[in-house]
Amino acid sequence: MSAAVMIVDDDAGMRQALADTLDIAGFPTVQAQDGLDALRILENRAVGLIITDVQMPELDGQGLLERVRHRYPALPVLVMTGHGTVNGAVRAMRGGATDYLMKPFEPEVLLERVNWYFHDSKPNGDDPVAADRRTTALMELARRVAASDVTVMITGESGTGKEVFARYIHACSDRAGGPFVPINCAAIPEQMLESTLFGYEKGAYTGAQRAMPGKFELANGGTLLLDEITEMDLGLQAKLLRVLQEREVERLGGRETIPLDVRVLATTNRDPALEVARGNFREDLFYRLNVFSLHVPPLRERIGDVPELAARLMDRAAARGSRRKPTLSQAAVDRMVSHPWPGNVRELDNVIQRALVLCPGDRIDIEHLMFESPRSTPQTSTPDSEPHRIQGAGGLKSREFEAIAETLREVIGSRKAAAERLGISERTLRYKLARMRDAGFAVPGDRV
Repeated sequence: MSAAVMIVDDDAGMRQALADTLDIAGFPTVQAQDGLDALRILENRAVGLIITDVQMPELDGQGLLERVRHRYPALPVLVMTGHGTVNGAVRAMRGGATDYLMKPFEPEVLLERVNWYFHDSKPNGDDPVAADRRTTALMELARRVAASDVTVMITGESGTGKEVFARYIHACSDRAGGPFVPINCAAIPEQMLESTLFGYEKGAYTGAQRAMPGKFELANGGTLLLDEITEMDLGLQAKLLRVLQEREVERLGGRETIPLDVRVLATTNRDPALEVARGNFREDLFYRLNVFSLHVPPLRERIGDVPELAARLMDRAAARGSRRKPTLSQAAVDRMVSHPWPGNVRELDNVIQRALVLCPGDRIDIEHLMFESPRSTPQTSTPDSEPHRIQGAGGLKSREFEAIAETLREVIGSRKAAAERLGISERTLRYKLARMRDAGFAVPGDRV
């Protein structure tokens, strides 16, 4: 029996919504109504990942997490938390959770996290698709830089495949046999990013019941990817710089320094030099990370990759759905080649998945292709075109992105003024802007 994703929630509607989303994507699931039910299932069912709510009767998510960490220390646990705060997520991460999901979240976010942590579905390290001459040249450059041990800054729009190239550099390097450890600097709340990076000792703060290594330690002998590095708080940037310079780390609450043998890669969808000029990114850290730079062009500038990328994405989507891979008609290929792809490879993946749903047979034609709204006109989106989010038993359609964009226009792009008007921290605003870019929304003040 193959391992399953376990969904633990006392809300039957929420459990079913999550299960339906995962089942469509090809992930086997099993459901539990609370922590005690989950523990009973774990005794008889192979589970590769747990997704659990926090507030539940009998045994809540925190109690389940503690018991899972004791009995199954290698089993990843994602904690769902809501109420508009990060306090529950902070407690869960400090209690040993692998990651968290803040309600409401989009189905794509759920699938992305499951892909990361579910052992049968982690990225398989395939080489980047390189049918276009620009991509071929970039791959050759990546192979050459992989032979050294210098830090690399990988830039490019959201969805271009920056992490794919980071993994390729790791796979081509002498560290290929070591771990590849990614961390998204925009997705982790500021309160816990430092402990996630550097680790902590037992008793370092309230709730730290045992020592935990940080991502730097976990990457020893391999590669650490700092994804969306320009979203990191300035204060933490200074601490990161020291770790990179000294090549050693000290856990929070600890006194012992731990030597590091880690190759560091960083990615950003922003212009790092511009962020330095704006005062959002430390100049010394920029030069420490930007020893070698790689820029991944947007898909519209390497359109020769589209047919082969589509074929690979169809292979994976068809395998997840346990169906035979269909063929693409020449008309469908021509239509995809002529599309500007504002959402880059991520948008192409969505188009392929939708086409597989709409295609009744073994041939995808032009009528099966559904493209997303252009990035340049997010303000014209209708309620039916807004992102679907999972919350409770149903979906909520959010106008949050439009509200943020409107606020930014009112303050002429000032992030500080916009954060004050919205009543959130600048870091929270940076995180939300990153998510807007990922969703294909134009952010006022960004360079085109």
